[in-house]
Amino acid sequence: MQKDSKIYIAGHSGLVGSAILNELKQQGYKNLVFKTHFELDLTNQKAVADFFEREKPEYVILAAAKAGGILANNTYRADFIYQNLMIECNVIHNAYLHKVKKLLFIASTTVYPKNATLPTSEEQMLSGDLEYTNKPYAIAKISGLMLCESYNLQYNTNFIAITPTNLYGNNDKFDLEKSHVLPGILRKMHLAKLLNEKRYEDLLNDLKFDSIEEAKNYLKKFGVDKDNVEIWGSGKPTREFLHSQDLANACLFIMNNIDFKDLKSDNTEIINTHLNIGPHKNITIKELAELIKNIVGFKGNLVFNLNRPDGAMQKFTDCSKIHSLGWKHKIDLEKGIQMMYEWYKNNQETQNNNNSSIRWGGGLNFEYFIFSNIQSFYTNNIYDFANSTKRVCNA
Repeated sequence: MQKDSKIYIAGHSGLVGSAILNELKQQGYKNLVFKTHFELDLTNQKAVADFFEREKPEYVILAAAKAGGILANNTYRADFIYQNLMIECNVIHNAYLHKVKKLLFIASTTVYPKNATLPTSEEQMLSGDLEYTNKPYAIAKISGLMLCESYNLQYNTNFIAITPTNLYGNNDKFDLEKSHVLPGILRKMHLAKLLNEKRYEDLLNDLKFDSIEEAKNYLKKFGVDKDNVEIWGSGKPTREFLHSQDLANACLFIMNNIDFKDLKSDNTEIINTHLNIGPHKNITIKELAELIKNIVGFKGNLVFNLNRPDGAMQKFTDCSKIHSLGWKHKIDLEKGIQMMYEWYKNNQETQNNNNSSIRWGGGLNFEYFIFSNIQSFYTNNIYDFANSTKRVCNA
């Protein structure tokens, strides 16, 4: 990419997209395009088609997604598969139609089987059953990977897909119900510390409650008090964690140095051409919780709730392919969590107002959005495109 290349970042306000946008700016890229959800609804086929026709981006980074932790994935199963499929189909197909030079699609290691061999290489996708709790999300992400690979093979596009490990960093979601494991534990520890130290004004400011009793009762629902923090499951599952700043660096490395031709094999069947991105180092949830506890300075107890699901017991990806191509991470986990905690403390007002937003470009509450816009979804995605030869997916 040239410094004046027109680059569209889909999902620029989320954890991943904001890190990529910052990295692009720091490296001197000036012709950057990004839209809030209110400006561009990526689930709306006509809106996306009009956007590509009008803007004509040369490069596309698809970081937009509906994402969340175990509870959110298991509760909003239809929402997770529908929203992500619509976004992927609309953006990837229009990138092909408008001759985008290169597209980078950011997926997830949820695409791998729950009993995958460790460390898990790219070749293991579709080799076994997926973890039940996030299966709809995983299937949507697998579909995105297959879209990129299939368009490359049929239309000679240059669409690259990556599967990062668990991500964390600035601009993450810290919602106690819907966040991923690391930011969720970090905020629980922080709130428990405030209770323990009787810093009630700071606690009320964080939670946006008027009374301390109201705050305490709310936190009890999540297993948080001044002496205890509840952790879901046994603490035995292993996970890898990559800082969003490292992922952003990897994305720009790939956009500038790696093409589809570098990833496909000479075999008759060209499959699994995506790239794992991670630190190639895992940690148990218990070890993670202890690390966060030390960083936050919480003096109480960790309580592991065995009545809550563990999710997949082990995740450990083989990142030898991306390492062999010249990229490795730079931020170790302890340093990264320290950076994230400082960011959280300095950005509570903004963060807590957006804890329930969807990571596709705007601070929009999903429950409000789906009910208030269901009619326009069906109108725009079925009737307006019913006779179009360029239709890419149906509701």
